[in-house]
Amino acid sequence: MTPSSTRPKLLALAVTLAVTTGCASQKSYQNKNMDFGSIKAVAVMPFSNLTRDTLASDRVRDVFSNMLLATEALYVVPTGEMARAINRLAIGNPSAPNTEEVVKLGGMLKVEALITGVVKEYGEVRGGTSTANVVSVSAQMFETGTGKVVWSGTSTKGGVTWGSRLLGTAGGDPVNDVTEQAADDLIKQLFR
Repeated sequence: MTPSSTRPKLLALAVTLAVTTGCASQKSYQNKNMDFGSIKAVAVMPFSNLTRDTLASDRVRDVFSNMLLATEALYVVPTGEMARAINRLAIGNPSAPNTEEVVKLGGMLKVEALITGVVKEYGEVRGGTSTANVVSVSAQMFETGTGKVVWSGTSTKGGVTWGSRLLGTAGGDPVNDVTEQAADDLIKQLFR
């Protein structure tokens, strides 16, 4: 084989890799015995933050809460009302409540479910000479009658694509747009 005949094959391999590895991942769990139609109101707890951006968890939680409320499928308890309940119950780690705390919060807030989350990545990432924004978040829904996890999902959106790596371009969507994409993905997983 000559070098000129292998170039098209290498290009085809690069395109295949770009398509298969550039796709966002998603995984979710849904309790098959749970009647999700019975959930009318939820509280979105403060999210844990595993990033260097100290406000990432607040930003992602705000976008997720607003988008969940915008579905008009559920009532989302206002942040201030939820914060007051957390203080009254003296919950030490509101981003990871234990079973007893989930049940107590549910009763105090009159919600059927609580949602917690973890922001794993947020902001700009580099890939060679290219940069782009990425958001990676996971969330869990607890049924407040029992304190058990009834749904869990994860989403990663944005990042440097193979195309931008090959061309050495910067760009991607603004971080808030990527956050909305990740939140939308989580909500679709919840309502599937």
